[in-house]
Amino acid sequence: MMLQRPASDTTLLPRAAGLLAAVAMSGWAELASADHPRLLLTPTDAQLIAESLDESPSYARVLRAKQIEIDRYFASPPDVPQPRDPGGGYTHERHKKNGVAINDAGVLYQLTGERVYADRARQLLLAYADMYPGLGEHPVQASQTPGRLFWQTLNESVWLVYAIQGYDAIHDALSDEDRAHIESSLLRPLADFLSVGSPQTFDRIHNHGTWAVAAVGMTGYVLDDATYVERALHGLEGDGSGGFMRQLDELFSPDGYYTEGPYYQRYALMPFVVFARSIETNDPNLAIFAYRDSILLKAIYGCIDLSYAGLFFPINDAIKDKGLGTVELRYGLSIAYGLTGDPSLVSVADLQDTYVLTGDGFRLARARDLGEAEPYVYRSRFFRDGPQGERGALAVLRSGGTADSQALVLKATAQGLGHGHFDKLGLLFYDNGHEILPDYGAARFLNVEQKEGGRYLPENTTWAKQTVAHNTLVVDEVSHFEGKLSVAERLHPRPLLFASNDHIQITAAEMRGAYDDVSFNRTTALVRGIVGDHSVVVDVLNAAGSGRHQYDLPVHYNGQIVDVSHALESHTTNLRPLGDANGYQHLWLRARSRVATGEHFYATWLTDNRFYTYTMIALDDMEVLFAELGANDPDFNLRRERAMIFRVRGAENHSFISVLEPHGEYNGTEEFTVDSRGRIAEIRHHRAGQADALSFRSLSGAGHTLTFSYDPDNDAAHSMDVGDNTHSWNGYFGLFRD
Repeated sequence: MMLQRPASDTTLLPRAAGLLAAVAMSGWAELASADHPRLLLTPTDAQLIAESLDESPSYARVLRAKQIEIDRYFASPPDVPQPRDPGGGYTHERHKKNGVAINDAGVLYQLTGERVYADRARQLLLAYADMYPGLGEHPVQASQTPGRLFWQTLNESVWLVYAIQGYDAIHDALSDEDRAHIESSLLRPLADFLSVGSPQTFDRIHNHGTWAVAAVGMTGYVLDDATYVERALHGLEGDGSGGFMRQLDELFSPDGYYTEGPYYQRYALMPFVVFARSIETNDPNLAIFAYRDSILLKAIYGCIDLSYAGLFFPINDAIKDKGLGTVELRYGLSIAYGLTGDPSLVSVADLQDTYVLTGDGFRLARARDLGEAEPYVYRSRFFRDGPQGERGALAVLRSGGTADSQALVLKATAQGLGHGHFDKLGLLFYDNGHEILPDYGAARFLNVEQKEGGRYLPENTTWAKQTVAHNTLVVDEVSHFEGKLSVAERLHPRPLLFASNDHIQITAAEMRGAYDDVSFNRTTALVRGIVGDHSVVVDVLNAAGSGRHQYDLPVHYNGQIVDVSHALESHTTNLRPLGDANGYQHLWLRARSRVATGEHFYATWLTDNRFYTYTMIALDDMEVLFAELGANDPDFNLRRERAMIFRVRGAENHSFISVLEPHGEYNGTEEFTVDSRGRIAEIRHHRAGQADALSFRSLSGAGHTLTFSYDPDNDAAHSMDVGDNTHSWNGYFGLFRD
């Protein structure tokens, strides 16, 4: 079955006209000389801030807070311990903080002129220069790429990205002897270790490699060493097979989507943008921010559009409390504003409530204080995946335009390297500031040493990556690609449609190869005007198999069940796992309902102050299994979350057709409830040749029909008899009032 292939997204940067042109006209590249500092902060920036600080009380507040923080940090002699601990342990965290403190103290020296801050950064740098030559491989052997200061080279790279900025800031305040010692005993050995000493990381097309090339390249600029810069830009062989430019080519799609997903896009963004900013300062002729049609600018805007209520969509290995307030986005947002002057970025900065102490950070803070902010409009976006946009896509449908209005996400992306999950055509839905149909994200307590040393938990593999942990099709209780990364990396969904009009936003994709003998496609839409004041989610998942199969559609919901249409067979005294493998072993079976062919099943739950009713028509006899996470979890590593699993047994082909309806209000303070019952009374499915139709009837008797054409010709005219009505439309879809 072939659907219309989506056209390229023409609203990749739907902000002020001329943003891309602004890249070429940027006024940044004034330095390009031997002056220090020469990375994210320049002498011109420091002069601007000194002369104009009274224009930005917000920036002055952040600057003062940083002074207080650093004064407290150095109130006692800083500790530079021998490396011992993994992530989350004392020595790990102390070295992290010391690296940031070197940067912060150096920046404060530049912005205040107070020599004490240069002395503090010098003190730490000299302590590391004394210690580093005697370090061997880190004693914790938990990584394939162990560092010296840290248990993995990734952390070593991050440390150097910060420390080299601090050294740059105090460079001219150091004696020749101190500079020689720091450079020969710390900076050069560390840059060599991260590059020629760690080729498996440095030339890797991966976020670990990005941090490494950024650290080495920035060090090269500060030390006036073109060898390090060339190595960082073009890889160890110098032929472009590795290095920063290759990473820009391979890790982002043409729409600025990072292949590992939003969480890692956020993490990888910082080395990309801080190194690019350093390149722009020192090698402006490279026009790095114009490279690949301004791919880095697209990536920064993409991070914003890949968030809901300030938090990133938690697909793949994602920690769910990461969002636009993270340090990586503080750098990214300030650099994007410095590049474009886009006033909508100023309003996004309100979610951060702090600023990086750079010239770009000052410009952003001053714009906010001068009242130049304009609302950032969250539009529907279609993010192609893959270097050429050829490996699937992530579709984000929005209704309302604000950070916390409705958002529907269809995950039809490539695997996402080792951090990817096995959930092709998975669905997420957000409304009223909350997750409604959530994604679990990663099973990990980041930097909590008691929980596997802060690493990914075993349950990340046994639960979070498995298909049943997501809102998508599971066949015969086996995960997509049988949970094999090597297979998943070769295959990806095929996007079919991304379109909208005033009443409907719709997307579709198909997946072949997740199972040997079953393919499936999914069409999902936000539709306004069917019932009530809110758009409803319409979802059609079609499975086509060879032979008989068990088809499961998990629906993970966030809220408290208040009503169910069918009688429940509840297990209240004796729980058992739903299965024994592929994630099912972690689900307790709490209850079940049986739904006969032709019947409608619904469940209503309450999330915060709004009700949600999920209605499905049973096209075959169906079970609804109510499950709760927590089985086979002896160490309490999993959150206690809930799901309904819609199950059809012994089917060759099957379609899951459902509507999710937000409605009503619950007010516990004022003790009233309004419209606690869903208003969709009936769903009917019609199929004729290359077209489907879904008819909806509300409790008031009002009817609407949504039609789909599977003809790949988007200009084709269609007509279909649905009950007593004949509906005609052009293209892929039509919406009609009956």
